[in-house]
Amino acid sequence: MTRILVVDDEPQIVRALHINLRARKYDIDTAPDGTTALHVAAHRHPDLVVLDLGLPDMDGTEVIRGLRGWTSIPIIVLSGRAGSEDKVGALDAGADDYITKPFGVDELLARIRAVTRRGHQPDDQGATVTIGRNTVDLGARTVTNEDGDVRLSPTEWRLLDYLVRHPGKLLSQRAMLTDVWGPQYLNESNYLRQYMARLRRKLENDPDRPRHLLTEPGMGYRFRP
Repeated sequence: MTRILVVDDEPQIVRALHINLRARKYDIDTAPDGTTALHVAAHRHPDLVVLDLGLPDMDGTEVIRGLRGWTSIPIIVLSGRAGSEDKVGALDAGADDYITKPFGVDELLARIRAVTRRGHQPDDQGATVTIGRNTVDLGARTVTNEDGDVRLSPTEWRLLDYLVRHPGKLLSQRAMLTDVWGPQYLNESNYLRQYMARLRRKLENDPDRPRHLLTEPGMGYRFRP
């Protein structure tokens, strides 16, 4: 059974999450502050963390960094902070997704399912991903459809490879620019826009209404399988 650690200092939110998540057969631990959260995580080893940023003893981004020092479990931020700076800061610290309060339980459950589906990274041998009518073979580093091979430039492939290896995860522009182009390109957000547009034209059935290579305004990008 999946164990979720809920970190929030608002009792009504903790209670609502506890009831709804237990009803879906999740095991639940709770923590009212960052210090307790780090202690519980170290001793209970949750499979996923749902985390508020506005904690009484430390900022939630410090909790994220503390967790990322030893674990790669999914972290979903659930916060009343709606500013782009807060969202990007949490994602850059290592969060997997960000939901703004007030929120719908169905949305949270969908995000939980998405990040837990990622699991462990499979061996590239035989690993394939479908985007529209295209099949991406990670081992062979090819993209094909019924018409033949889809030609990608080396940069297009690196960007696509990075996206499909993080299915369902909200990826910040900063993280993508650093990992695909390098830290010296942190201010070149136009690169991402241009190359994402190229990938959509080559891979999406309707590039103007993408279903897989998605933009999350003010935050980053997401690959939806």
